Amino acid sequence: MAKKKKKNRALPQSVGIDIPGVETHAHLDLDDFRDDLPEVMARAKESGVGRIGNVFLGPRAYNENKELFADYPEVFFLLGVHPNDSGKFVEEDIAAMREAFKADPRLKAVGEIGLDFYWDRVPYDVQEDVFRKQLQLADELDLPVVIHSRDSHERTIEVLEDFGWSGKPLLWHCFGGDAETAQRIINHGWYISVPGPVTYKKNEIAQQAVKSIPLDRLVLETDCPFLTPEPWRGKRNEPAFVVFTAAKVAELKEMEVNELWRICSENAHRFFSL
Repeated sequence: MAKKKKKNRALPQSVGIDIPGVETHAHLDLDDFRDDLPEVMARAKESGVGRIGNVFLGPRAYNENKELFADYPEVFFLLGVHPNDSGKFVEEDIAAMREAFKADPRLKAVGEIGLDFYWDRVPYDVQEDVFRKQLQLADELDLPVVIHSRDSHERTIEVLEDFGWSGKPLLWHCFGGDAETAQRIINHGWYISVPGPVTYKKNEIAQQAVKSIPLDRLVLETDCPFLTPEPWRGKRNEPAFVVFTAAKVAELKEMEVNELWRICSENAHRFFSL
């Protein structure tokens, strides 16, 4: 039986990024990276990634794993209780998060927080209660928020509007909606983060939406180890692969990739106060 031909995949260095930029959303503290974090970080640097936002899913994850990045000052932190974890939320979590944000300057935003109606793991009212409590904390500490919203765009926006978050610093993580949803987000003065699936051939709705997002409101992410872009779809995602997303967005915007990368990175620096 003939061997299956090995697929030749382009390396991220081939994109030709020549300035250090920002990958805004990674989960490098998950077990997926326990065996090769130094190599992952080296590949990111070689590919043009100068800063990485690591997202800790709750105060326990932060306290247990923050020292993984002691030797990587280029990593900044986000901290929040994910909606799918909100069923395990206890009031002490808010106190722990407040203490962490006040003590650690590497913590730059409350997130990812929001609503997830896709998995339906936690009752919607519980998700919303935890979401609102974290919005209150971000407001109290004058911090930006990073939103997780899956199959829940309408209600997420309603909660944010009800909370009075219009015009306050907010980044819509892992955007995959249509142009109309993107415009609603932009109308509130918020930012949008584009992940790897925009590179998928059949993802025309998201591609059309990206064309409509103003450049000054756009940042890029991997959400690694999830949502790997082409040409590495099907493999573990990692920060270096964000440059493939940059290349696709640049193509959609009809501009040079390094210019797109520079603008998105400047937006990230501004949003996270890097």
